[in-house]
Amino acid sequence: MREVDFDLPQSLEPRLQGRYQHLVREHLHSSRALAPGAGRLPGAASALASTQAAWRFYGNERVPLPGLMEPILAHARRAVEQDCQQYGLVADDWSCLAYKAHAGKTDRVRLKNKKHRGYELQTSLLLSDQDGHPIAPLAQELRAQAGLYTTRSQRVRPPAKHLDGLTQRMAHLAGLALPRPLVHIIDREADSVGHYRQWQRRGRRFVVRAKGRQRVEWQGQSWLLAAVAAQLQAQGAFAYARPVEYEGRPAQQYVAETRVVITRPARPKRHGRSTTVPGPAVSLRLVVSQVRSPEGQLLATWLLLSNVEPSVSAQVLALWYYWRWRVESFFKLLKGAGHQVESWQQRSGPALARRLLVASMACVVVWQVARDPSPQAEQSRRLLVRLSGRQMKRGCSWTAPALLDGLWVLLAMVDLLKHEDLGAVQSLLGSLKRVFKT
Repeated sequence: MREVDFDLPQSLEPRLQGRYQHLVREHLHSSRALAPGAGRLPGAASALASTQAAWRFYGNERVPLPGLMEPILAHARRAVEQDCQQYGLVADDWSCLAYKAHAGKTDRVRLKNKKHRGYELQTSLLLSDQDGHPIAPLAQELRAQAGLYTTRSQRVRPPAKHLDGLTQRMAHLAGLALPRPLVHIIDREADSVGHYRQWQRRGRRFVVRAKGRQRVEWQGQSWLLAAVAAQLQAQGAFAYARPVEYEGRPAQQYVAETRVVITRPARPKRHGRSTTVPGPAVSLRLVVSQVRSPEGQLLATWLLLSNVEPSVSAQVLALWYYWRWRVESFFKLLKGAGHQVESWQQRSGPALARRLLVASMACVVVWQVARDPSPQAEQSRRLLVRLSGRQMKRGCSWTAPALLDGLWVLLAMVDLLKHEDLGAVQSLLGSLKRVFKT
């Protein structure tokens, strides 16, 4: 397997580029809650020197977030042309980074309640439209007391409501002029008629999970969305789409489609008050996705509204939304299953945002290893899992945390052989053989 390689931020001076490369390599492993710092490769620098260098990098104001985003976007541009056939899928979501006991982080914000304090991470994650594999985050923002630390700007931006901020990110991503058009996949928080009108007017494509209590016009009458889905069920409109997994168990997906029109006014809240904002009718595709057990029991129903062209079938749109959970897996990889972000000791939002982008580049490297379809890559993944020491579930040959751990061991071995005498290593192995009688 070739040594891990990735782009460097070209806007940084060479010294900082070298530090960035070293930090990404150190993040190619999964951390433990009691040791959330980046692991030090066994080079010449001491642990204290390595820690101080990382601390200075994350606190360096000459390291802007858009600069750290450069190598991630460079990879995304190449990968979207290779791994996406017609569209690039963008899973947009928000995640709370809780630091309840980290009093040293003085710019934390209130999250769910007065005692739940920390930062809010907002991510737009690029997925392949072929298999749903994650490719790279296209934008990241961290909300702190001073505002949004964002990869869209070198300046701190004022915070905005979730969907207003998402609208701004959509415009930013459209301006990247990626080789494939983008389709945004969003959960129920985005079910907002005012934003549907904005996105439709500006040419943004989306698939949004809708709420069943919303009213639409269907076949010339006013219906609740849930009632439209019930009518489709009564008419036998559902067709089998594919086998899927639901909560780790085998299931089946059935899909039905119709077209609905939204004519109701938007009712946005501003300064605690709701206002009525009428607008033009919006015609959207309603895709109803049902997940059923092999015995036919209904497990879940998703009501999806989309403006994607009819050339993309309802079955494909339902599959795209099914892949939306990959952004949750990304958050999980940053948190308990990988980098232990909620135990990091950086004391400010800017420093935390910089380290998040370094860790994100490490995730991009792992996803690149995971997506490679070649037989050599499959052998490499098996080797990395063996090096990680992790046990895999039946039917699962690898996981992202296992690849992280395996890459760390591999890089540590390579780094060790660069800085240590081979004879000393062989002598150590000989003494271990005598101890364990192997």
